[in-house]
Amino acid sequence: MAERKWKIHWDGYCSETYLYGSEVIFHNRDDVEFKNKLMPPGTVINQWYSKTNFQRQHIEPALPIIDGESRYHISIQMDVPEGQCCLVRLIFYDRYGNEAGDLCIREKEKDFRCPLKTYHYTMQLINGGVTEFHFHSIIIEEI
Repeated sequence: MAERKWKIHWDGYCSETYLYGSEVIFHNRDDVEFKNKLMPPGTVINQWYSKTNFQRQHIEPALPIIDGESRYHISIQMDVPEGQCCLVRLIFYDRYGNEAGDLCIREKEKDFRCPLKTYHYTMQLINGGVTEFHFHSIIIEEI
């Protein structure tokens, strides 16, 4: 059986990146520096999708297709200052676009399952009280 492992990067500016007062430096594909001293906690910093409407959003899907029958492991590769944190939230949708569930991840690694009726999902990077960090990647692996 082939290994099913996907590496998600922050590939550039898009309409889903919080830019108000933010300094975002793309050193390379595996190193994005983000600074914003005034952003309130709970703000979505960046967002990725498994399904997009290119005509409307002007972005391509960045997330792998996953289903409710498998188990997955997520690994968040970020450097965050001591005492600060970022959250990753997965929001699952059914085929009609209704929210079918969500998962909020505070740890650097976690095993999860998505709801059986998941048709597509989004992943949000949320400010948990952080003012700066280095984002490397997020790895999703089927286990």
